[in-house]
Amino acid sequence: MSYALMTDRYELTMLQAALRSGKSERECVFEVFTRQLPSGRRYGVLAGVGRVLDAIADFSFGQDELDYLRTAEVVDKETLEWLKNYKFSGSITGYREGEIYFANSPVMTVRGTFAEAVLLETVILSILNYDSAVASAASRMHTAASGRFLAEMGARRAHESAAIAAARAAFIAGFDATSNLEAGRSWGIPTMGTSAHSFTLLHDSEKEAFEAQIASMGPDTTLLVDTYDITAAVKMAVELTGGKVAAVRIDSGDLGSTAVEVRRQLDDLGAKQTKIVVTSDLDEHTIAALAAAPVDRFGVGTSLVTGSGHPTAGFVYKLVAHTDGAEWTEVAKTSKSKTNRGGEKRASRLIESGSASAELIGSDVGRPLQVDLMSGGKADKQYLGHTGVMAAKAHHLDAKAELPKTALRLSKGEPAIPTIFS
Repeated sequence: MSYALMTDRYELTMLQAALRSGKSERECVFEVFTRQLPSGRRYGVLAGVGRVLDAIADFSFGQDELDYLRTAEVVDKETLEWLKNYKFSGSITGYREGEIYFANSPVMTVRGTFAEAVLLETVILSILNYDSAVASAASRMHTAASGRFLAEMGARRAHESAAIAAARAAFIAGFDATSNLEAGRSWGIPTMGTSAHSFTLLHDSEKEAFEAQIASMGPDTTLLVDTYDITAAVKMAVELTGGKVAAVRIDSGDLGSTAVEVRRQLDDLGAKQTKIVVTSDLDEHTIAALAAAPVDRFGVGTSLVTGSGHPTAGFVYKLVAHTDGAEWTEVAKTSKSKTNRGGEKRASRLIESGSASAELIGSDVGRPLQVDLMSGGKADKQYLGHTGVMAAKAHHLDAKAELPKTALRLSKGEPAIPTIFS
């Protein structure tokens, strides 16, 4: 699949005009950053880097794309001819996937000719903005869960492609599994699934439904116990499995008090090893509220795939420098409330006594944050596929562990550390 038309028309408009003006081959530097974190958030989590690298590799104009552009009169013949041979040949550096970021963090830097680099704006931003929004929410939920199992279950609440991306981003930021099978196939993420109320309602009785599921899956399964009467269902689940049912799921009611009652009932029936799974419109705050409840696993859907109130990270893609030959010129917007600093930037994180204290822009002091992601149009394979996902997951845990304790509070607050330009 080509990503070439997953873009905004104005990028092709700029390309055509730049070809006409003779400036299309100027070497340029574009940076991806956000001017501010979402309101009240103390840190952000970068996700989608591996997907960006894959998308750039598949960003080319085949005959179908060229025919559409010609028929729709999007660009002229000269531009069509140029697009026919398009392939990004530049370089990309940036923060590792899973890294923590703050306002003005240069999370991705794209170097190439104006013509090559300008076309990548929309595809880069659409991936990073969504994936990072989900990852940032997932990281907060991981904190709230305090080590308990988290499953992503939001496929039915998102666009079909976004659902796969959300599962990937959530896994990187601390989730343990997904219900989405395509995410499992594409990215090697562990999958899980229980059953829905429709399965119980299909059968003539709850007992018949439980018997069918146990006959199919064995006692190592999760039985949904809130279709009718929870107390009766829990008793039945234990009796039918000889006390060996792996887990019971609660999807309604007051989850905290119900979990307490179910735990007491399971223990009284001798099913002390049976886990309790809760679902039902969870977010980081409801998960935190269940900290004292005997809940073993959480299933999270809608709130996760919508960024828990912040569905985009707010990243922008801005030209910060260009050159004619050896001389580089720094450029920047000066528009009111939308200013940015010109020039290519390097970034590091100041660590004091094992804890992050500042994001340093333009300094080599502290832990370097940028790595080489692509050179000569070729991506570094360590950041791709399942290998890249697992590396990102591990890196996120390390980066998160560096944050000061205040960063992990779920209440609204200022960024955990300041961004300092040197």
